[in-house]
Amino acid sequence: MLRQIGVEGIVTALHSVPNGEIWTLEKILDLKHFIQSYNLRWSVVESLPVSEAIKYGGSEREKLIENYIVSLTNLGKAGVKTVCYNFMPVIDWIRTDLAHKWDDNTSSLYFDIARFAYFDIHILERKNAEKDYAPQVLEKVKTLAQTITKAEKDELVDCIIVKTQGFVNGNITENDRQPVALFKKLLDLYREIDKETLRKNMKYFLEKIMPVCEQYDIDMCVHPDDPPRAVLGLPRIVTGEEDIDWLLQAVDNQHNGLTFCAGSLSAGIHNNVPELAAKFASRTKFVHLRSTDILPDGNFIEAPHLEGRAHLIDVVRIFETQIKKQGKNIPMRVDHGRTMLDDENRGYNPGYSFFGRMHALAQMEGVMAAVKNELTK
Repeated sequence: MLRQIGVEGIVTALHSVPNGEIWTLEKILDLKHFIQSYNLRWSVVESLPVSEAIKYGGSEREKLIENYIVSLTNLGKAGVKTVCYNFMPVIDWIRTDLAHKWDDNTSSLYFDIARFAYFDIHILERKNAEKDYAPQVLEKVKTLAQTITKAEKDELVDCIIVKTQGFVNGNITENDRQPVALFKKLLDLYREIDKETLRKNMKYFLEKIMPVCEQYDIDMCVHPDDPPRAVLGLPRIVTGEEDIDWLLQAVDNQHNGLTFCAGSLSAGIHNNVPELAAKFASRTKFVHLRSTDILPDGNFIEAPHLEGRAHLIDVVRIFETQIKKQGKNIPMRVDHGRTMLDDENRGYNPGYSFFGRMHALAQMEGVMAAVKNELTK
């Protein structure tokens, strides 16, 4: 199916291996050979998860970094040399609605700041959570508290804690009976961790793994925070220009690179996505093509790939120019498609529908063809 719709390379991971355990060469080669049996290639690992203890600097950090280095070594031996990862504490990408309906009856991911604040204040009951939200948001939370049903509360928990996190980092799964309690324990691990400490721990991690990256020519590509703002009292350190500048300079090695997720960055009103793409093109090793619209009330929604704040036509032009300049490919993939046709009956992970992303892929292929024609002329 993927070959038929124009896919050239696969972005995947050993999802069955628990976080922190070693990816054996045997398992890596099994997956690589399976992909190659369909005349495709394993282009990018997304992701080789960074365990929480590495992020907060726990007692088991050294052992986990050692395991990470062994996994990178095995990837290098297998010839899989682009690794996407993130350094977001506890929680990965956040949405409050996984199936927000559009007028044409398709659906997409959606973030409602008032519902997220309700989750934070009334479900998590995080101490002093109210201080993190504007007065107009708190007014909406107060109104919501009077009408929200138990089913809606359960849906928020399922959406924010379980569905999006289960397949991304495995901290919490659908088999866990008390996800809120488990989530609170994870948050407690970061009680004393501020932005500077998290940055220090990220630098330490990157310095430890750079030698093996140099040995096997592996590019590490950090994914921006989604959304690019502090959440739940947790620091976020890949939110925009200043953060990206810091992390690339803190470990100034060409193997310390960026996953340029246009969608994540576009969800921050402070980010001009094409300007960021141009500034960091030389250190970008992997690109996520996705866009969002920020609504007047601060909510944001996944936008069509040809619309929204990411300006993907400009972004593709910038990276195709960089590819031509450096003579080396930058893998690009479409991200977070609409749920459409009979996608909703197929059990796909949120945002990763087949027909919706096939539609987005066709749009981006057309953009790439036009841009390449421009550059040739």
